Amino acid sequence: MNTRSTQDWLDAVAWNDEGLVPAIAQDHGHGRVLMLAWMNREALSLTLSEGRAVYYSRSRQRIWRKGEESGHVQKLIQLRLDCDGDALLLEVEQIGGIACHTGRASCFYRAPVAASADHAAYWQDVDAVIQSEESIYGSAE
Repeated sequence: MNTRSTQDWLDAVAWNDEGLVPAIAQDHGHGRVLMLAWMNREALSLTLSEGRAVYYSRSRQRIWRKGEESGHVQKLIQLRLDCDGDALLLEVEQIGGIACHTGRASCFYRAPVAASADHAAYWQDVDAVIQSEESIYGSAE
């Protein structure tokens, strides 16, 4: 019989000074890294209990269920804690195929273009937009 407290698994996480931990979402089917977000204790607990990715939005200062506005939910397949306890890996099924708010499959859609003698290095978009932000979130007007 397991006598550990239900909070022990949350206490094993090395939360930063703001009470957050980085959470990497990876597509379970093909292994592509989809996004990096943050979780607090509540978000992590909700993720496990709801079976879907729940993050903490630093900009909104609140819990954020992935897909609550876009419909692009991340169904949790597996959750892992790294060896130092300071990062999470969520293997997810990305519903709708879009993880990024820009309408791309992944938030990691930019690659560097090296500098040359007459040009500075810069970031170039290398993945196509699958769905426009307007069609995902509606018009801002």
